[in-house]
Amino acid sequence: MLALGLVVSGFAVLLAIYVWNRRSTNEFSDIWGKAKSIFSHPQTDAAIPSYTIRVKTGDRKDAGTDANVKIRLYDENGQQTKDINLDVSFRDDFEEGNLDEFHVEDEAPLRTKIDKIALSRDNAGDWLKSADWYVEYVEVEVDKTKKAFIFPFHRWIHSDRQYLVQQYDVVLPQNDPHKEQRNFELANKKELYEYDEKVQGIPVQVKTVPPDETFSHDYKWDIICNKVKMTLGVAYKKFVTALQPFETLDDLDDLFKQEGWPWGIQVPKCVEHWKEDKWFGAQRLAGCNPVLIKLCKDIPNNFGVTPDMVAPFLEGLTLTQAMEKRRIYIVDLKILDNMTCKEHYELCSPLALFFVADDKSLLPIAIQLNQVKGPDNPVFLPSDDEYLWLMAKMWFNLGDATYHQSLTHLGFTHLKMESVSVCTHRNLSPSHPVFKLLAPHFLFLIAIDARGLALLVAPGGHVDHTMSCGCPGMFELIRKGASLWRMDTDADLVNDLKIRGVDDPEALPNYHYRDDALPVWNAINKYARKIVNLFYESDKMVQNDPELRQWAQEMVAPYPDGIGLKGVPGDGKFETRDQLIRVITSIIFTCSASHAAVNFSQYDEYSFLPNYPGSLIGTPPTDKEPRTEADIMKCVPSKEVLLDTILVVKILSTRGTKNLGDFEVKYLHTPEASKAAQEMVDELAKISVTNKEKNKTRDFIYDVLDPEIIPNSISI
Repeated sequence: MLALGLVVSGFAVLLAIYVWNRRSTNEFSDIWGKAKSIFSHPQTDAAIPSYTIRVKTGDRKDAGTDANVKIRLYDENGQQTKDINLDVSFRDDFEEGNLDEFHVEDEAPLRTKIDKIALSRDNAGDWLKSADWYVEYVEVEVDKTKKAFIFPFHRWIHSDRQYLVQQYDVVLPQNDPHKEQRNFELANKKELYEYDEKVQGIPVQVKTVPPDETFSHDYKWDIICNKVKMTLGVAYKKFVTALQPFETLDDLDDLFKQEGWPWGIQVPKCVEHWKEDKWFGAQRLAGCNPVLIKLCKDIPNNFGVTPDMVAPFLEGLTLTQAMEKRRIYIVDLKILDNMTCKEHYELCSPLALFFVADDKSLLPIAIQLNQVKGPDNPVFLPSDDEYLWLMAKMWFNLGDATYHQSLTHLGFTHLKMESVSVCTHRNLSPSHPVFKLLAPHFLFLIAIDARGLALLVAPGGHVDHTMSCGCPGMFELIRKGASLWRMDTDADLVNDLKIRGVDDPEALPNYHYRDDALPVWNAINKYARKIVNLFYESDKMVQNDPELRQWAQEMVAPYPDGIGLKGVPGDGKFETRDQLIRVITSIIFTCSASHAAVNFSQYDEYSFLPNYPGSLIGTPPTDKEPRTEADIMKCVPSKEVLLDTILVVKILSTRGTKNLGDFEVKYLHTPEASKAAQEMVDELAKISVTNKEKNKTRDFIYDVLDPEIIPNSISI
């Protein structure tokens, strides 16, 4: 009995400590007061208004709290309840990612519409863990009417501060009745989201990753990496140490056809076609880097190609006639001229001409590997020796791949959009409709950039190991490209296609990137227009929005005052709704479809090195002497480089968030905004069906812009 008594006593002590931690002295007074009121003034349950309150704690690192939480409800006439304690005994409320439900009562005779709530917490629980609390939303249901009211928060709730949030929490700054709270939050955001130029000349990033931007679980990235590393470890032992070095192209072809490859490692699409000219042309239209090809109206003076050289490949047309018929296209990688490389490695700055054949395929007809024409920089032709022509295409693709990884992928999606994300957080309140519109498309962007740059683009990392340019060359190229990038061209699909002269499907057929991207762009644009017009009834309202004004100014201001973007409509001052809609469309498109187009085809392009090499050994050809298969094999990097490349491109081809429109976190809750989002989802579903039909008749399947698999954000 004594032992039993000790156990009971011990349990009672622990229970008392727990209760004391969860309840302040004032709360005990509240409980005692309520108990006395009930016994002194008996009343039926029906006489006391009751509510069901649901609180969603965000799925973010350390988002939960052990603090004591109170809520106050307001109706549309300003009537309010007292502060109501949110707690369920013997339940650990407000844990990371949880949805907690509370049944509460209050004697205040509120009308049936709950118009506003006040949420607050104390600093209890600090001795156990951080009391910081990230609230995603609060839902209040009136039990009598079963009507529910949503109050999005998307905020960290600090101790001893009351947060007032209206239904839907979407209001322009000039109309916000709680300006002091709004200004406090923005000032706090400016401290959290500081600008930093981590490498001189590359796009501005965040100085320190804020708590808002960490993965919901730190091991998200590590799980992906470790899973691939673990399964590829089997392949490494089998294919690197057990097999003899590659001696022939057939050895490379057979590599992916052997049994024993682990999880997710399949034969890349390019293996069967990589030697074909039709495939080489298709890479410009539907490969990793489909944004460089341009209509050729005149042959550049430094391109040594002549009409006689290419006449045999123009199907009876002269070069002039072919250009007049819009059948000649060019890729010019002048930006790579004199680029820094790793020691003992070289890069070209190539030019290539392409011809639209009668069968509508795009075929290469001339390649010059460097910018200055001369006897040691010949123009290579399809009629040259088989292996010489193949080698010229490989060295061209090395330059194209270098541009792709440095600029089209890393520089123009990850880094440029991180700049925009930081600028947006600094200047737009969580209550701002434009912030809510853009927020789902910034999910994990800053986190993946911080983790990816540290693991991949760092001394001795993946880029140094597998790419001829190495990290110094990559940053040098990003500096060059970032200074030329414009939001109104590079990020604006419609303008970009028009400027490059590739917007006509009749002139340039089989441009799968254009044909699949445009419908997605239009769906995003319609959605952005509906949301903007919902909250801005006139251009004047745009002009009078102080947060938009500051956002635009910091977008164009150079570092350290801003992110230094060129081509922002209005040049730092939005005058019209159309300008705002264009910017929003460009940002969402870049974070979703544009990144998908240049990221998710990497496995099929890069994992078979001769197809799209990140590095080649030796020097590019400087004469027209015939080459052999052995000469090709001497250029191919080691098996270690191959396995490292397969590892990383497999990771990068893994989708990290839901598909476009299926938002992980919903920010806009008004009925009109929800309807607009659903209409975009419905339109994207129709586009997906159309894309699948198109792929049934395409020579090469292009599925990276199927809306079913376009993510909301740059999360990998």
